[in-house]
Amino acid sequence: MAQEIKLTDLIPQVVGAITELKDSYGVFEVHKSQQAELGRVQEVLAELTDRLDNNFPYFHPHYAGQMLKPPHPVAIAAYLATMMINPNNHSIDGGPATTQMEREVLRDMAKMFGYPENFLGHLTWSGTTANLEALWIGREIHPGKGIAHSQDSHYTHSRMSEVLNIESIGILTDKFGRMDLNHLEEELAKGRIGTVVATLGTTGLGAIDPLADIIPLARKYGARVHVDTAYGGFFKLIENHLDPEGARHYAAISQSDSIVVDPHKHGLQPYGCGAVFFNDITIGRFYKHDSPYTYFASEDLHFGEIQLECSRAGASAAALWATLKVFPLTEGGLGQILLAGRNAALTWHDLLAKSEVLAPYQLPELDIVAYLPKVDSLSELDRVSHELFVRSADAERKEQIHLATYVVKPQALKARGFNLIEDADQARIMRSVLMKPEQENWIGDLHAHLEATTREMIG
Repeated sequence: MAQEIKLTDLIPQVVGAITELKDSYGVFEVHKSQQAELGRVQEVLAELTDRLDNNFPYFHPHYAGQMLKPPHPVAIAAYLATMMINPNNHSIDGGPATTQMEREVLRDMAKMFGYPENFLGHLTWSGTTANLEALWIGREIHPGKGIAHSQDSHYTHSRMSEVLNIESIGILTDKFGRMDLNHLEEELAKGRIGTVVATLGTTGLGAIDPLADIIPLARKYGARVHVDTAYGGFFKLIENHLDPEGARHYAAISQSDSIVVDPHKHGLQPYGCGAVFFNDITIGRFYKHDSPYTYFASEDLHFGEIQLECSRAGASAAALWATLKVFPLTEGGLGQILLAGRNAALTWHDLLAKSEVLAPYQLPELDIVAYLPKVDSLSELDRVSHELFVRSADAERKEQIHLATYVVKPQALKARGFNLIEDADQARIMRSVLMKPEQENWIGDLHAHLEATTREMIG
C-alpha cells in the first residue's frame, strides 16, 4: 500500500547497512587526527541548522518562485548511503557498483527519449556542464561555425559560446516565447550556424520551441540540432497530456543529435545531477584521452573516457537509480508527479482568466505560470508586481507566499493583447513555477491569497 515516505524511516536502515558493510572488512580505529569532541560537533551542527533557517521554504507548496524543490526521501537516503563509501564515477575502478547503476539509468532515460540502444551519454554535475559538452561536440564537428538559440533560451548558451570561443546567435521568439522559424531560416541561410539549440521548456515561461519544424530546417542547411530540455525533459512521460502542438515537438526529440536533461529538477534528485546524451556513439572519438593511473581494473568503457568532468559523485547515480526504481520512467510512475504540476498550472490559468484584478500572461505549456495585475501603465505594472512579490512573503510563516517576477518588454505585452501606457522601457510581471505535486491541491489557496492582496493594492 502506498504511503508517505519519511526520511526518518529510511536513514537507520541505510546507515546500519553501510556500517555493517564497512565493518565486514575489519574494524579499525579512526585516526586521532579525525577525532573530535562529540559535544563540539553537536554545537556546530546546531549552528548549521540555525543558519539554514535563513532560507526560503523551497519544500512547501506556498513556495512558487524559482525552480527549486526538495529531493525525494528515497534519493536522500540512497545518496547518504552511497556517500558513506564515496565512490567516484570517473572510472570503474573508483565506483564499479555505481558505474553500473549509472549505465542502467542512462539506458532508461535514453529509451524515454527514443534514442537508439547504441547512444553515448553520462550524468553530469549540472545542465550547464551537459550543455557545454553538447555545444563543444558541435564546435568540433562544425569548426568555425556558431550556435543559434532562441532569445528566451537559458543564458548558459551564450555564456558557453564565450567559453568555446564561437559565435552566439540569438533567434527571435514569437508571441508564445517560442523560436521564430522565419528568423531561424534567415540566419541558417547565411551559412555560419553549426548547431541549433531547441529548448523544450524555457526557464522563463516554460515555452516549447517548435522542434519538429526546426529539425528539417537545420538539416536543410547542414546544422546539428541540440535539445536543451534541462527543465522540461521529463514531461516526455506525459506528452499526451500536453497540447497537441507541444506533444508533436516532444515526439521529435528522438530525431535530435543531442539532449540535455536535469534529474535535479523534475527527477526528484539533489543538486547536482544533470545528463547529456548523443544519438551517435562515434561521438566518443572527440573525448579520447589517456590516463596512466586511472583506467586499469576493467577493459569496459569508463565514464571518464566520455566526459569533460573528472571526479564525479557515484552517489548521484545511486540516488537516481533508487528513485527510478520506486518511481519508474512511465506515465504512471514519475509521470504522475509531473502531471500534478501540469494540472496545477492549467487550473491556475483558468482562475486567473476569471479574475477581476489579475490576468494570465499566456497559456502555460508545462508547469510555469506567468500572470500580471490589471493596471493601466508599464510603470504601474512594474510597481504593483514588485509590491505583490514583497507583500506576499512579508507575513507570518504559515501565511507566506513566495513568488518570482519576470521582466517583459512593451512589444511582448502587446503581442499578448495587453495595451498599456508605455511610460517605461520594460516592466516586471509575476511568474510561478509549480514543480511540487502538492501544489495541485493548493492552487485555490494561492490564487485567493494573491487576488486579495492585489485587490488591496489596486482597488
